[in-house]
Amino acid sequence: MKSWATIAIALSAGLFAAAPAGAQSGDGWIQLFDGKSLGAGWEQAGETNWRVEDGAIVADKRTSKGAAHLVSKNSYKDFQLHIEFWASDNANSGIFMRCQDPKAITDRSCYEANIFDQRKDPTYGTGGVVYFAEVDPMPKAGGKWNTYEITAKGRQITVTLNGQKTVDFRNGLFVEGPITLQHGDGVIKFRKVAIKPL
Repeated sequence: MKSWATIAIALSAGLFAAAPAGAQSGDGWIQLFDGKSLGAGWEQAGETNWRVEDGAIVADKRTSKGAAHLVSKNSYKDFQLHIEFWASDNANSGIFMRCQDPKAITDRSCYEANIFDQRKDPTYGTGGVVYFAEVDPMPKAGGKWNTYEITAKGRQITVTLNGQKTVDFRNGLFVEGPITLQHGDGVIKFRKVAIKPL
């Protein structure tokens, strides 16, 4: 039989393990999504059926020829970014950062932390930064909630997916710009989108 002290220690460990999930509401963190509406902080590029359902931003029916994006109205240089997302197995999505032109968003003019389990070239699939940092092996994100934690400070960019670092690289091509949430194909949902400028 376990003693009360052992149970108390186990419970305390569980509480401390869960604490980081709420850490993005502390000092310096800016909530980019309130769980209720897209608000005034985003602009749209391309067309899809962005909407809010059950506390999450959802898209599943793209109507424009290219990918659609929710683009932050503010520009960011050095930051920590926390995003929780759910992707279908066939989803093509990503988090674009330091975009150079908010009207013409591509993976050649932004850093893209990819969400694309079925990408033909998996070296730049989920967890990688397209054209800049390969991921090996590529983790799978389809069919579950996942957490991206991205840090950009100067030339150093680090991407962590579900607590595991997937890429860590140096590149100074893009210095500052807005952040976007992409919908290219399949179903994508975003909840808890928070940024902390550094």
